[in-house]
Amino acid sequence: MSSRQRKRRRRRRLQTRDGSFTSISKSGDSLLCREDDNSLLCGKRLRDSELDLPEDIWCNILSLMPIEDSARSACVSHAFERSWRCHPNLIFTEDTLSMIRNACRKGDRASAFASKVDQIIKNHSGSVKILELDMFRCNDLNICHLNSWLKIAITPVIEKLTLCLPVKYKEGGYTFPCSLLSGQSGGSLQYLWLKHCVFRPTVGLSFLRNLTTLYLGRVCITEGELGCLLSHSLALQQLELWYCSEIICLRIPLVLERLKCLSVTSCGVLQMVESEAPNLSSFMFYGSPVQLSLGQSLQVKKLNMECVDGSDFLHYAITKLPYVVPNVEDLVLSSYGERLNTPMTAAKFLHLKHLVIYFDGDSSPGYDYFSLVSFLDASPALETFILGVQQDDMNFDSISVDALHMRQRPDHKHKSLKKVTILGFCSAKSMVELVCHILENATSLECIILDTIFDAEDNYILGRCSVTSDRNPGDCFPTTSQVMFEADRGLMAIERYIVGKVPSTVKLDVRGPCSRCHI
Repeated sequence: MSSRQRKRRRRRRLQTRDGSFTSISKSGDSLLCREDDNSLLCGKRLRDSELDLPEDIWCNILSLMPIEDSARSACVSHAFERSWRCHPNLIFTEDTLSMIRNACRKGDRASAFASKVDQIIKNHSGSVKILELDMFRCNDLNICHLNSWLKIAITPVIEKLTLCLPVKYKEGGYTFPCSLLSGQSGGSLQYLWLKHCVFRPTVGLSFLRNLTTLYLGRVCITEGELGCLLSHSLALQQLELWYCSEIICLRIPLVLERLKCLSVTSCGVLQMVESEAPNLSSFMFYGSPVQLSLGQSLQVKKLNMECVDGSDFLHYAITKLPYVVPNVEDLVLSSYGERLNTPMTAAKFLHLKHLVIYFDGDSSPGYDYFSLVSFLDASPALETFILGVQQDDMNFDSISVDALHMRQRPDHKHKSLKKVTILGFCSAKSMVELVCHILENATSLECIILDTIFDAEDNYILGRCSVTSDRNPGDCFPTTSQVMFEADRGLMAIERYIVGKVPSTVKLDVRGPCSRCHI
């Protein structure tokens, strides 16, 4: 054997503290690797050494380790193996099972995933507190063993259950066995996350008394079944529904006194959201316009609404929302098609501090951005204002070179406004007028950012990779030649009409296209 071969063989072995060796599976399959014949001796030496600890302490230590590391430790000794078999957190994903690292062929991935999970769960000898089964990419998975896995893992001590099936099961290919959660089995469950399955809860699930978080994604469940579940989940704090296509009317009962966060996304046939939860503080909605009734909504402080397939959403927001959520402090509005200018109104957002408004670019060519002053006027406590405009089609008239007369509203002061950001700033005359109005009437303004490229992600403002150290080349939002042309016109409008009106106490930050990504 050559010296190089000996070194390579040595690298494939794991040396323990006492000098004995345990072989590691060459395939990298750390979860299913076998112990060396010396492992029993190794375990005995560990017990006789300064590492001698009670087995329950070893179990506690290994329970705090990631499942991959805990499984690897089982290769060292019988003492660690016993702890591994009692590991309370079973998180099965392609990553934790080394499916990605081992580069399984597409046809073998599902079979290998099922084989590993089946072996680990059936050999498990302890109580499972966390079970996560992420099989989203295993499209050829045969789920005949799934019920048996759940039956073994769902016991009176389980706290968190996550089940994500492949997309093909979203239309009713698998029905979650709700009977496993009845009686005392679901009494300790705090977190339930289901995706791509059928869920038909009954009165028997009234024992989900400790459930605090419920997420249902592409799950078949009727409003009656959901109502039955919610009426008995008195500890619920967070509810999220995502693409649940059977719910027509979502009713949140008064008994959910601990519910704080509600999120509803793209529930296709939904027509009404009615909440009586007295302590609801955050509500997020994405979808077609629905009838909204938040009942006892005095505690709602954060509201994020993105309405699709409907026009004039901002008109609805300025005239109706002050009465629906009178104490809102953080408001995000996304519009898909404004045909009417935003009107002035007597309604006020008296407590609003942070306002974000996004346009998707399908607004009317005649939309007046200057009319957004009505939102500033209706928000006397507003401190931060972010406007994002995705201009895929340039549906506006660019400000002309000799446009000297601009609209002014000197009687509308915004004394609390400190920071303004406009993403996708363009040369539209009404947008230039909006910025000039803010500069002249926001007496506490500290900073204004004018970005001629719309580049935002999850409501966080991003800089250009050419000037921001924490962004890599190519991270900037892609653009078209038409957007690039308008960005140049926007920069010229800033230079000609805005720069000269910036007070000395205000910092102006102008951002143009990225020198790396936007050529």
